[in-house]
Amino acid sequence: MPFFEISELAEKQMLPGFTARMIHAGAMTISYWEVKAGSSLPDHSHPHEQITTILEGTFTMTVGGEKKTLQAGHVAVIPPHMPHSALSQTDCRVLDVFSPVREDYK
Repeated sequence: MPFFEISELAEKQMLPGFTARMIHAGAMTISYWEVKAGSSLPDHSHPHEQITTILEGTFTMTVGGEKKTLQAGHVAVIPPHMPHSALSQTDCRVLDVFSPVREDYK
């Protein structure tokens, strides 16, 4: 199916305070996140390249030891196997694109 409406995608609670709606294509996964203020993503890494775009809110990320507070319109590019973590300062909407597909998110 080539067309989707985000609001009709199934929601998945991935971590406390992190809910996602996802689309898995042949070579990538797109995740639309709703993140509650004060929610944290522990330091982790994965073999996927990741691009994170902040759509709404204030989201502090640490990528490879570099910490930055991001707001709507800011983007983080995370190479494969790079340690990263995050803390939501406010309620946020975040878009993640992963390549290759996140089989663990299916």
